[in-house]
Amino acid sequence: MALSIKLDDAMKERIQALASERQRSPHWIMKEAIRQYVETEEAKASFEKEALVSWQHYKETGLHLTVDEVQNWLKTWGTDDETDAPECHE
Repeated sequence: MALSIKLDDAMKERIQALASERQRSPHWIMKEAIRQYVETEEAKASFEKEALVSWQHYKETGLHLTVDEVQNWLKTWGTDDETDAPECHE
């Protein structure tokens, strides 16, 4: 699938300068920028979906952990007294 994009002269110059500095082609710079943008947006969408699923689960079950419970558990990470995750409760 071939696509085209219209860029103003200032953006073209910025891309060319960056490409020269990085010893890459302008095409590579643009493809990399688009790849990073798409991956970021996909990650955001995934996070939002996961949050909505978690919220729905909470509304259905009432199961949760408090901030203090999570913080106390995280404080044990990497120590000799590391504990398993606390159990969710109502």
